[in-house]
Amino acid sequence: MISVGIVGAAGYMGGEVLRVLLDHPEVEIAWLTSRQGGAVADVHPNLFGLDLTLIGPSEITRCDVAFLALPTQATLAIVDKLLAWGTRIIDLGSTFRLKDRNEWERVYSQPHSHWALVAESVYGLTELHREQIAAARIIANPGCFSSAAILAMAPLVAAGKVDLGTIVIDGLSGTTGAGAELARPAHHAEIGNNLVPYNVVDHRHSYEIEQELSLLAESQVLVHFTPTYVPITRGILAICHAFPQQKTSREQLLELYRDFYRDQEFVLVVDRAREPGVSWQYKPYPWVSAVNGTNYCQIGIDYDQRRNTVVVFSVLDNVGKGGAQVGIENMNIMFGLDRGLGLRRRGLHPG
Repeated sequence: MISVGIVGAAGYMGGEVLRVLLDHPEVEIAWLTSRQGGAVADVHPNLFGLDLTLIGPSEITRCDVAFLALPTQATLAIVDKLLAWGTRIIDLGSTFRLKDRNEWERVYSQPHSHWALVAESVYGLTELHREQIAAARIIANPGCFSSAAILAMAPLVAAGKVDLGTIVIDGLSGTTGAGAELARPAHHAEIGNNLVPYNVVDHRHSYEIEQELSLLAESQVLVHFTPTYVPITRGILAICHAFPQQKTSREQLLELYRDFYRDQEFVLVVDRAREPGVSWQYKPYPWVSAVNGTNYCQIGIDYDQRRNTVVVFSVLDNVGKGGAQVGIENMNIMFGLDRGLGLRRRGLHPG
């Protein structure tokens, strides 16, 4: 059995790690922390009836792997202790994601006191870095928007099919992306019947997307990314526009995506045909609700022949495949388990 600790278990991301791990056949929960302490059910009512208690961060003990759902400075305050115990780390925050120190410190407006650990950390997108993840001590779990966008664009960029400087991505996110702390844009009276754009240029996740796509392209990639909160709780829809180097077709693009993700069970390419004679085409494209509560990403594609434009739709659960559940997939790989163990549940319908 793998002993697991969750630091910051009172938040949405830590709570999702806990919810999924409770059904994992190879895991035992060692401890759960929060600043307030108390019963888990006080912050996660879906776990009422379980004898689980939150402890303070100073009370933790050695475990095999720790999930960190913390701000950067809190992460850096605890990471040395965990590593000294031989505990492997899956960081659900942004502390280890970017490999350029000057860029990280500018983007996050703070100094980074443990930069040597960034060099050894592995970006935890399993479809791209599985071998490195298996040997890692520290996993930098991707941002939710980043996961959706990178998975959407990776086949096109890796194959050199599109212009690398004119990729445009709009990300629509459920309000769990704002975290459990109260904030006006996530307040039901404000977000209900509303859409709230935020950080519409130079968003932090732009740098992750560019970093990973540039590695695939072996050349600099620029993305123009804008996020918007929408009145749903879970889920992300990334709408990606790119401009091909030469004319193509939807069928050719679907074949490219099927080949790229052929051995990646948690990325599903929606390759349903258009319905003949139907004015409103829905069937060829993925729905956010189809992946809620899961570790799956669904990708749909279309091509505008007249304007030579590709549009890619990518949907995932921002606290599932976009956060906690891909963290568990990383854990499975790190400990030599079946990567999908405990993660193959499908989404609810209706969502």
